[in-house]
Order: sequence, then structure tokens, then C-alpha cells
Amino acid sequence: MLTDPSPGRSLDAIRQRGPLVHNITNLVAMDLAANALLAIGASPVMAHAQEEVEDFVSLAGALAINIGTFTPEWQDAAVSAAVQALGNETPWILDPVGCGATRFRMDNAMRLLKIRPSLVRGNASEIAALANNALGTGKGVEATMSVADVEAEASRLASETGLVVAVTGEEDFVTDGQRALRVAGGHTLMTRVTAVGCALTAITAAFMAVEEDVLAATGHALACMAVAGETAGKAADAPGSFRVELLNALYRMHPGELDERAAIQWLEADA
Repeated sequence: MLTDPSPGRSLDAIRQRGPLVHNITNLVAMDLAANALLAIGASPVMAHAQEEVEDFVSLAGALAINIGTFTPEWQDAAVSAAVQALGNETPWILDPVGCGATRFRMDNAMRLLKIRPSLVRGNASEIAALANNALGTGKGVEATMSVADVEAEASRLASETGLVVAVTGEEDFVTDGQRALRVAGGHTLMTRVTAVGCALTAITAAFMAVEEDVLAATGHALACMAVAGETAGKAADAPGSFRVELLNALYRMHPGELDERAAIQWLEADA
């Protein structure tokens, strides 16, 4: 049965509860991800030292792991955090940035995938690489495929692993292998500001902290960012001002506005 609680209700829950989101993320993303979480009402912590990640995971409502600028030490810390999250039944999200570009990134992503994230979120090339354990997809960390190109692979990955898989792009696709949804919206300037996708990963973790249905939480988070992107695009005409307006839009978004403007389409996974 395709039921979906209100995305506005999830946003309101974030603002009421202020969940702590532990981010082990890349150097490029830390600032925007932290500020995006603050803007929607969550509480960010950016911690990747092996000596403290397990403690922070135990305090957090959700964990976000982004492999974008990992070193071997960061990867080991991420594995420790993921194991702790799994043991604590804390939801966690894997963002396999550029995993099709190098063997180091692919090995890191596959190692983390085995620790059963609640959600894997990536662009089309990243999800294709992960689904096939194959290099040569993407242009560095950028996608060279469309979301539609890899929907079948995303569904297969979700079915084989039992995880929720989200492919984000011009129109997002999310599936748990049985259910699926698409989310439309956003603005073209979102692709001209670095770390917007990484910030989306952090925001999705915040929604997962307050909504038990990971598929629904992901749809709500994607819709929240899409609506904020549309709003920001009306107020900005260049990347620099868009970044500021995106944070402003996330901060000013009313739960009722999100419910009204969210473009979430539920469908069968094999549709």
C-alpha cells in the first residue's frame, strides 16, 4: 500500500525535535551541509576522528557518510561509525561520491555498503557504478547518465540488498525494491553550486531521524530541497547569490508550503 505521511509534518518534527545529525563528510561539503541542517532546524556535528565517532553516533538521531574526500583514516572511522549506527539501530545514509571514478572510492563504497546503510543516495553514474561494482562511470564526481538510464539498476540494487536506493538528478527516483517514488522540482543553478548534493544527503539524514519509513523520509527530503531550489532560483540569477538564497529558502520554508508544493509521485517499483 502506497501511503505517505505529510512531508510538512516531517519538516515540523525536525524543527520541534532538532535532531542531531552526525556527518562524516567531505571537505568541500562541510560548510554547506552544516548550514543547510541548521536552516531546516536540525543540529549538525562534523566529526571524523576515529577516537570519537562511535560516541557521536550514539548521541545522534541519524548518521550521514559521504566519501568525497576520504583518506584511509577517514574511511576506517566511517566504518566504525557505520557499525555503531547499525548496532544502535540508528538510521544512516551512504553518499558514494564519485565511486565509479577510482578503485579506492569504489572499494570504500562497497565496504560501507556491506554494513547495510538505511539509504544509499547518489547521482545516476554513482548508482550505476555501485550496482555493478564497475569503474568508468561519471565524469569525476559528476554524472554522465540520466536518472531514467539507471532506474532498473537502482531497483535491482535495492532488491538485492534490501536497502532504499535514491538516484538524484533532474527528476529523482527512490525505491526499496517493492515501492518507488519520483520527485520533481529544483532549479538548474543547483548544479552550479558545489556540495548541494552533499547538503541534500545531510538533510535527508535529518528527515530519516524523525520519519521511520526511510522511503517516505527520502521523498520528503528530496521534495524539501527541490522546493527550496525553486524558491532560491526565483530570487537569484547566479551561483553565488543562489547559494545564499537556498539557505534562506530552507530556513523560511513553512510546513504547509512544503505540503502544497511537494511534487512526490508514488508508483510501483517496476513501473
